[in-house]
Amino acid sequence: METLREKYAENTRRILLDTARRLFSEREYASVSAEELVRTAGLTRGALYHHFNGKLGLFEAVFEDLERQATQRITAAIDPVSDPRERADHAVDEFLDICREPTYRHIVLQQGPIALGWQQWRALDQRHLGGLVLDIVQTALDAGRIRPHPAELIARAFYGALTELSLAIAETDNPDQARTQAAGLVRDLVDGLAIDAPSPSA
Repeated sequence: METLREKYAENTRRILLDTARRLFSEREYASVSAEELVRTAGLTRGALYHHFNGKLGLFEAVFEDLERQATQRITAAIDPVSDPRERADHAVDEFLDICREPTYRHIVLQQGPIALGWQQWRALDQRHLGGLVLDIVQTALDAGRIRPHPAELIARAFYGALTELSLAIAETDNPDQARTQAAGLVRDLVDGLAIDAPSPSA
C-alpha cells in the first residue's frame, strides 16, 4: 500500500511536471529559470533538485513524458490493424499529427535539441520511437510486403527520414501543410520498398 510520504512525493513530482510542461510549451527553454519553475509550482528549489536534479532534469522528464505518450498513441492507432502496409500508414499519420501539435512541436522538436544537445535528444527519441519503427518494419518483412533488406537498416532509414520530416514540420510557419506534404513523401518512400499483397484468389 502506498504510504502518505510516497503519495506526497508523487504529488510533488506531478506538480513540477505539469508546471514545467506548461512553461516550457509557452517559452524557450533558456528563458524559464529554476526559480520561476518552483515559484509557479508553489514549491521549493529543494523539491526540484530532490526529484529532478535541477531544471534540465525536469525538462528531460517532461520530454520523456511526451515521447511516451506519443508512442502510446501510435501503438493504439496500429494495434487494431493487421495489414502491414496499413499499419505503417496509420503509424506515420499518427506520428505526423503529433508533430504538428503545439506542445510536442515546441518542447520535443524545437527546444529538445537545444536543451538536451543533439546526441542526447536523438538517443531519447530513438529509445521511445526507434523500437516501434523496427517492429513495424519487421512485421512487413515477415509478411513479405517489403523488399528483403536488413530490418535494422530499413528501420534506421525510415527513422532518419521521419526525424528530419518532424524537424521540418517544427521549423515551418505552416505545420499543417508541411504535415500533408510529409505524409505524401513517406508514402512514396514506402512504395519504393513495397511488394503488393497477393490477391485472395492467388
